[in-house]
Amino acid sequence: MSNYSINTKCVQAGYTPGNGEPRQIPIIQSTTFKYDTSEDMGKLFDLEATGYFYTRLQNPTNDHVAAKIAELEGGTAAMLTSSGQAANFFALFNICECGSHIVASSSIYGGTFNLISVTLAKMGIEVTFVSPDASEEELNAAFKDNTRAVFGETIANPALTVLDIEKFANAAHAHGVPLIVDNTFPTPVNCRPIEWGADIVTHSTTKYMDGHGAAVGGAIVDSGKFDWMAHADKFPGLCTPDESYHGITYAEKFGKEGAFITKCTAQLMRDLGCIQSPQNAFLLNLGLESLHVRMPRHVENGLAVAKFLESQEKVVKVNYPGLESDPYHELAKKYLPNGGCGVVSFELAGGRQAAEKFMKELKLAAIETHVADARTCCLNPATSTHRQMNDEQLKEAGIPAGLIRISCGLEDKNDLIADLAQALEAI
Repeated sequence: MSNYSINTKCVQAGYTPGNGEPRQIPIIQSTTFKYDTSEDMGKLFDLEATGYFYTRLQNPTNDHVAAKIAELEGGTAAMLTSSGQAANFFALFNICECGSHIVASSSIYGGTFNLISVTLAKMGIEVTFVSPDASEEELNAAFKDNTRAVFGETIANPALTVLDIEKFANAAHAHGVPLIVDNTFPTPVNCRPIEWGADIVTHSTTKYMDGHGAAVGGAIVDSGKFDWMAHADKFPGLCTPDESYHGITYAEKFGKEGAFITKCTAQLMRDLGCIQSPQNAFLLNLGLESLHVRMPRHVENGLAVAKFLESQEKVVKVNYPGLESDPYHELAKKYLPNGGCGVVSFELAGGRQAAEKFMKELKLAAIETHVADARTCCLNPATSTHRQMNDEQLKEAGIPAGLIRISCGLEDKNDLIADLAQALEAI
């Protein structure tokens, strides 16, 4: 499918039925698979043959959908996980261990920030957070001898900062480590980080890829370009024999194109089992088939809403990289020429009280802890996800009490604007 456009890949990539086989990807809803001999199954356990023996590790439905996502991102291998959080954890833990260090953008989803700063810290993995706006000198200064990965988000949730992928990739490669980029918000329809130097791409497929709030999931894509053996001392898990798998050296046996995902499956999915259910993978594929049609509408609605909000006296600030006034507009033009996503955040002048009133008056936009859905949803962090913080703590965290995050769905933009207008009028 490499010669086809991304529009065609959304519909057709990942699965090609044979004569008389199902046209739609079949749901293989089975925990296990039968073999005629122990020798046949043994070859799978030795990684000497391809196939399936237990869905905790791999499943045919999942692999078809993962193959589609790999095609969309321009990678060589991919895998599905139970959630976007699992995808980011696996992507990092696959090359980090106790004593490792990570350089990460400070402007990332709060759950991922906590994963890296708290949970991985308990495993002996330390982190240095850097501003997405850090200079090359500041960025390079964050690296240590034990740094094993760099992490960032193409468009951060909910700050909507845009990562300078090339700058972060160059810094990572200069220090002999890969760049991992969470590409959830733009999706490969609007940005393919691998083309800008990223080595590993992750997704919360729960968001735009699924697009209908139906199935939680995640994905990891390997570019197949990072030379693990060239930095073998940094990545012993990939470049030295794995005694838990008969002494296989992944980077030697599977090369740059397959080592990362094979190890991630054979080790982490085997031991931790964060597999996406085949039913969810099936639903995800239905979403992927229309991704290229939906994303332009999300962008259209997001930009229209952002422009409207920017003109309102009761709105102090609007964050949306598609706006010419946004500090990340130039980066957006470079990395996101067709637009980024439908998520907009804005601050109301009246703070917490104004935000509470505004949220109560919304009629079309639903109050949900969710984004990137076909239906418009809205959230005020101060009264929901960050409710435990007072106004001063919120300010320190960069989340003003009057901040609203709206994820523009596929409705008519004029209806969305009318709903926002009447809610603002009520303040």
